Parts: sequence; structure tokens; C-alpha cells
Amino acid sequence: MSTEELVEVVLPGKVEPEGLRIQRGPVPAAGPGQVVIRMEATGVSFAEQQMRRGRYFDQPPFPFVPGYDLVGTVLATGEGVAPELAGARVAALIKVGGWASHVVVEAVDVVPVPDGIGAAEAETLVVNGITAWQMLHRKARVRAGQTVVVHGANGGVGSVLVQLARAAGAHVIGTASERHHDALRARGVAPVDYRAADLPARIRELAPQGGVHAVFDHVGGRGIVDSWRLLAPGGTLVAYGSAATRDAEGSKQWPVLKLLGRVWLWNALPNRRRAYFYNVWAGKALARNRFRARLRADLTQVFAAHRRGEISAQIAARLPLTRAADALRLAESGTVVGKVVLTP
Repeated sequence: MSTEELVEVVLPGKVEPEGLRIQRGPVPAAGPGQVVIRMEATGVSFAEQQMRRGRYFDQPPFPFVPGYDLVGTVLATGEGVAPELAGARVAALIKVGGWASHVVVEAVDVVPVPDGIGAAEAETLVVNGITAWQMLHRKARVRAGQTVVVHGANGGVGSVLVQLARAAGAHVIGTASERHHDALRARGVAPVDYRAADLPARIRELAPQGGVHAVFDHVGGRGIVDSWRLLAPGGTLVAYGSAATRDAEGSKQWPVLKLLGRVWLWNALPNRRRAYFYNVWAGKALARNRFRARLRADLTQVFAAHRRGEISAQIAARLPLTRAADALRLAESGTVVGKVVLTP
């Protein structure tokens, strides 16, 4: 008889971090085609910060258990799943449900975590690593010798992105607050203070005369136009969020729809540049098997890059699951570098 108990964090509505609820109950069972993962690490990403405000584009109705991704050990397998998967350490990207001690996941959605990488380290590379890899290699197709701009170069996705871009041989200009500039220089990044009044002009001073090959922009808002104007002919803008509207009121869809409208318009114009609004879930509804194969291949590449020493896992802090409120508060403070990780 198992003595294990399910512990999960529930987001009951639009609340301050202290409004999160801890719930306990029996460990769930694996249904056909499913596995139960005993969570070893999950994390706080920008998505949960938006969900808390009811601002994430397609979040489920309240109440629900947040948690975009997790790493853990397969505790049990359901009918139709290879029994030898039990005991394997795996990662999964799930959008919600990760902030729990035990999580039920479709077996086809788990990706093996290689030996030699800890659960917390691997956790920092799941959603951030897949996002960075796909934007860099699948959307912008960055090559050695090209110059790219990464906004928020010290952030969760940004810090992985700059390392992958440097590993690909690209020159990187990164925006961040001044206190992160020395760390960026140590990574071979040319830093620019994102608060600079003449930010586009400051970036242009460091960029090739004709413009840059790619800009990665998680900020959205009015600044997206500046990002577009930095591109050289043949260049690519990859927008992947609207952090500028995180604390805004009103429709949560509107900032994204406005961004999508701009992207559509730019791509319709004969200007030899491309714009994308990147969404890690794009294609899942239409081509589920292809989506899963691509995600597995890309996360495997990210883990391999970590093993080669090309990217480091940045853990800002580790807190127990029952202190999710403190973890969320810390992640939202803007004072940490890397990912805030929750452990059982």
C-alpha cells in the first residue's frame, strides 16, 4: 500500500500570490496510454505570472493547477504503455498541471532526460529551451556570422537564446538592465540598457550597417515596430509575447490579436523581411504527431547542447512546492537571473 499523497497548488482566481491554495489528496492513477510522473522539479515561467492575472491567451477557467512543464520519474504506467518506462526520468511540456507532486501525462508527450543532468537543471531547459531552439533554428534559421538582437537577454528564454545563438556562431546584441551587463559580456554578448531613451539608435550603433538578421522580442507593445525596423533585408522578427501588457486591464486577447495583425500586415508587404508570432503550441491541434516529434527532437537537442557545455542551466532559486506563493512573488520581482524552480 503506497503512503504517497498528492500535493498540488491551485490557482483559484485572479489573486495575489498569497491567494494560491495548497490541496492534498490521493495520488492519481494512470489511464490507458498515460503515465504518472512523480515530480522532481517544476518551475515558474512568465505564463503563470500572466495566468494569475487572468491574462494568459488561452488559459483554462479558474480554478486550476498551474505549471507549464516538469521533470520527474515515471511512477506508474497505464494500459498500452511500455512497463519499462517506469523508473525513467522524463521531462514534459504540459501548459497547466505541473505544480503538483504527482502529474498524469500522456506517455507520448514525455521526453527522456539524459543521465548527468539534475532535475532542477533539466527543468530550466524545458519550455525555455524548446522556445529558444525553435525560434532560433526553425523560425529565424540563424547561421554563423549573422547578427541577432535578443530583448530580455538575461531572462528565462533570453538567457538560453543568447547561449544557443553564440554556439551557432552568431553575433548577439542583448538588451537587459545594467546590472546584468557584465554577465552578458562574459557570454560574448554586446549589452544595451533596455531603459535607454534611444534604444533603437543604441542597437544600430552595434549592428551591421544594413540591419540585423533576426530580432527576438518578448515585449510586444509599441516597441515591436522598432524591432521590425532593425531588420536587414532577408531578416526575421520573432515576437513571442507581450510582456509590455502584463499588468494591463481589459481583454487578454487584444494585445496578441493586435500583434498578429501587425505580423500579417508586415508579411503581406513586399519588403523582403519576415515576421512571426511564435507560440510553442502552434501546430499541435492540426498535426499532433508531427508536433510531438518536433518537440521531442528539439528538447533532445537542447539537452545535448547542455551536455556539450554550450548552454548552462540557470537556477535563480529552489523552493518547495508548498512555498509556491514565495516562488511566484520572487519570479515576478524582476530581481533574479534564471528560473525559479519548485521541488516536492
